[in-house]
Amino acid sequence: MPQPSTRLSTVMIVDDSVVVRGLFARWLGESGKFNVVAVAGDGEMAIEHAARYHPDIVVLDIDMPGLDGVAALPRLVKESPGSAVLMTTTLTERNARLALQCMTMGAVDVLPKPESRSGLTLSLDFRSEFLGKLASIEQSRGRSAPADAEPPMPLALPPVGVVDLKPLVSVVPRYLVIGASTGGPRAVARVLSDLGDAAHHLTTLVVQHMPPLFTASFADQIATQIGIPAREPYDGERLARGTVYIAPGGRHLGIERKLGHIVANVSDGPPVRFCRPAVDVLFNEAARHLGPAALGLVMTGMGSDGTEGAAALRRAGAAVIAQDEASSTIWGMPGSVVRARHASAIIPLANIGPAIRALVGGGHGA
Repeated sequence: MPQPSTRLSTVMIVDDSVVVRGLFARWLGESGKFNVVAVAGDGEMAIEHAARYHPDIVVLDIDMPGLDGVAALPRLVKESPGSAVLMTTTLTERNARLALQCMTMGAVDVLPKPESRSGLTLSLDFRSEFLGKLASIEQSRGRSAPADAEPPMPLALPPVGVVDLKPLVSVVPRYLVIGASTGGPRAVARVLSDLGDAAHHLTTLVVQHMPPLFTASFADQIATQIGIPAREPYDGERLARGTVYIAPGGRHLGIERKLGHIVANVSDGPPVRFCRPAVDVLFNEAARHLGPAALGLVMTGMGSDGTEGAAALRRAGAAVIAQDEASSTIWGMPGSVVRARHASAIIPLANIGPAIRALVGGGHGA
């Protein structure tokens, strides 16, 4: 019997390069999972097409003549509020800052493009990453699930929305370790901002899946937004309270104890679960060296990075918060922690910062 047809996700590609538009369209067509309904070479045309086609996903380049991607994004989102926007850009410090700005304005993720034409057209890794990001965005929209996904099963889980963390910890944590990926920059910034003065009582370490240059710009953005030091640490740096440390793009961030002090362990080790930096690396080392003095937080992102580390934190006596599904751009990483029963609490984004603030202490000052 014929199988019922499933509507393919619709995609609009916006890039001033004819080669890039054609390449992306071909890859999407060959995947059999997407329907390219429109292409545009500039921001003005993209806004017109968005109003007409309302695509599920928009692939939007930052650098274009005339109206570029940054300027077009808010107008595009207004014309088609249901569209998920993936920004693309070459890897420069300027573009990293602009990409982060776009994510604060509603873009769900960013994909760095290879600098050379051959790197773009011949790299199987880039093609795989491009299709993987679109697949993860599609999954987050609720249209499809991975072919090997396990059927949902009833779990005895902590109630969603729990905000009193005190019964879940044996000591007041002094270290906050955070893992995030897709949708993370905006979500992490929200939590850190909501911490208020409690941020001064914590040493905060963040693994956000990002390439080099992007993480340094992310640290600058955090420092400006919340008014406390935020930066990429150097290997062996003694970690200070009241500072946010962002894992450098392309390098693992862990911790170790030296001469009675906790210091950063920045390394070029192999990827863990295809990730570098990896949340599991940070969480595993936090479990080993901090125990219940750490508080884990797994936020929006695709994949399962952080699940193994969350288990280690729980075994070490630390609590682990998972962001809830409704407030996550993609409930891959926190969902994996929840399904593995390693979450001490499942909390909506808006409640995470206040819950940690109530646990640690500190008012809501900036």
